[in-house]
Amino acid sequence: MPYRLLCVTAHPDDESGAFGGALLLAHAQGALTSVVCLTEGSAGSFRGEGTSDEELARIRRQEMAAAAKVLGITHSEVMHFPDGALDRQDFFELVAVLVAKVRAFRPHVVLTFGGEGGVNLHRDHTVVSLATTAAFHWAARSAIFPDAGPPYAPQKLYYSSPPFISVFQSNEGADTARVPHSLTLELGKWKEKKIEAFRQHVTQHGVLERVSSFIDKAFGYERYLLAASKSEDLLEDTGLFAGVTED
Repeated sequence: MPYRLLCVTAHPDDESGAFGGALLLAHAQGALTSVVCLTEGSAGSFRGEGTSDEELARIRRQEMAAAAKVLGITHSEVMHFPDGALDRQDFFELVAVLVAKVRAFRPHVVLTFGGEGGVNLHRDHTVVSLATTAAFHWAARSAIFPDAGPPYAPQKLYYSSPPFISVFQSNEGADTARVPHSLTLELGKWKEKKIEAFRQHVTQHGVLERVSSFIDKAFGYERYLLAASKSEDLLEDTGLFAGVTED
């Protein structure tokens, strides 16, 4: 049975810009990959031809579907939580939704943002990190959200460790604490595929232009922190599925 990887994000384009390399490498290894995106990205600063929030949401859903094809994602899903306002949602509702997703997909490995909020320190990214962390641990406990499906325990949780910080029209990132990393994924031939996936998000081309000076180097690798693992023998993390037991 192939390995299964779940990536939890906040906005369409996160799956490509932050996690595209990991998703491509997992797919190349024959793993089943799933992405759950909590918002439609309708409050984005870069809006392309989206003349209303509803139109932008529709466009960004289409862009994510196109990017998912490039990345070889087995299943992708965009939910309806409000963009830019995840910090004002009921935390237990967010976790309950993610626990249900974990129990349904049964991932061996879960990827999400670190608590600092990713490359742009977005509050939505921080909330996704917190909710995914809780869901990772609580999905295994039958007494928590008993109606969300049979308990299941993922084996590894990773936080993305961005190679640089770039906050739109702000220097907030200059002194922020960063997530360290325990695993570096060298993308090699998959670098251009990751860029191709990100370019499917046409409304977000302004983001690529803003960080263009970093792209050539930064998109060649991805860094992750192993935040939780069921394996007590994993002394050195050599890959996303290192130490994982098939079920």
